[in-house]
Amino acid sequence: MKVIKSVLVAMIAFVAALVMASPASAVAAKFFSVNSSVNSGGSLVVSFDERGLGNGNIDYTLTADASAVYACINGGGNHPKAANKETVNGDVSAAGSFESKNGRVQASLSAGPIDAGGFSCPSGQRLVLASVSYWNIVLTDTTNGTTVSVPNASRVFFAV
Repeated sequence: MKVIKSVLVAMIAFVAALVMASPASAVAAKFFSVNSSVNSGGSLVVSFDERGLGNGNIDYTLTADASAVYACINGGGNHPKAANKETVNGDVSAAGSFESKNGRVQASLSAGPIDAGGFSCPSGQRLVLASVSYWNIVLTDTTNGTTVSVPNASRVFFAV
């Protein structure tokens, strides 16, 4: 009977130790901050700060819906014809792996813009990205299964 009682007490102590240790050792990955912008080349840039990470590399994916307007600009910097422009729509994505430092990753991922496809300009005019918009932007930490919605972003380079 003493042996059974000793084993039972040891098992209860072991289970109690596991229960108390679990919250302290659990990794609770969470995006602390995330923002979006469009750089001078028309790419979506998502900067983020994720905390509560373990050590090692953390893998991320970025996805978004996108729309880009391309136009033809003449030598004087003007858009000569309103019909001389093209809107393209599609998806953009990017992936990256960043090393966690002290349980934290501060980084940026860039995606896009969508290319102009077959749209081209007549002689004497140059093709420019007039504007770009990104929405349904989602950043995912694929290592820890954490996802965050990112604010929409857009930028106008030329009014057409």
